[in-house]
Amino acid sequence: MFQLGKTIVSEDILEKNFVCNLSACHGGCCVDGDAGAPLNEEETKILEEIYPKVKPFLRKEGIAAIEAQGTWIKGTDGDLETPLIDNKDCAYVIFDGKTALCGIEQAYNQGIVDWKKPVSCHLYPVRVKDFTEFAAVNYDKWDICDAACSLGQELEVPVYKFVKEALIRRFGEDWYAELETVAREWEKTKSK
Repeated sequence: MFQLGKTIVSEDILEKNFVCNLSACHGGCCVDGDAGAPLNEEETKILEEIYPKVKPFLRKEGIAAIEAQGTWIKGTDGDLETPLIDNKDCAYVIFDGKTALCGIEQAYNQGIVDWKKPVSCHLYPVRVKDFTEFAAVNYDKWDICDAACSLGQELEVPVYKFVKEALIRRFGEDWYAELETVAREWEKTKSK
């Protein structure tokens, strides 16, 4: 672990390799698990605002879940998250054949909304936990992402580079530039 501003960062994001491999996992992170995507307070307001524009991109099951539960929910642990369809798929999931995609991101890609998706989804496999004085930035190892780990290894792409855009979105350009400096120093010590 190392400190970067008001964050405590796991070295795993420098050390581990990762590149999403949708052809292998089919977007399993959007349909597996026991909770929706983590949200922050600001994102709940965004979801409420953009839902009418995103709704045409969603499946009828997703629309029904959102209209029954709301555009966001408080999970069993009290955290804010996206609603689920029958405690499985994220309500915002759509499918391209067998592959799960984000309906919000599809609306974004078509210029309908200017918000890509929840930052927690954009950051994955990085998970951020906010505390009073700092945020913990960790790598989340999940077996459904084994193919992504293998592809990242093959292409030699560390986690922090794979999620660069999302890390900048969450922490800013300056923070990411400092992270790259730490990564270069870490790389030097590793090669000795």
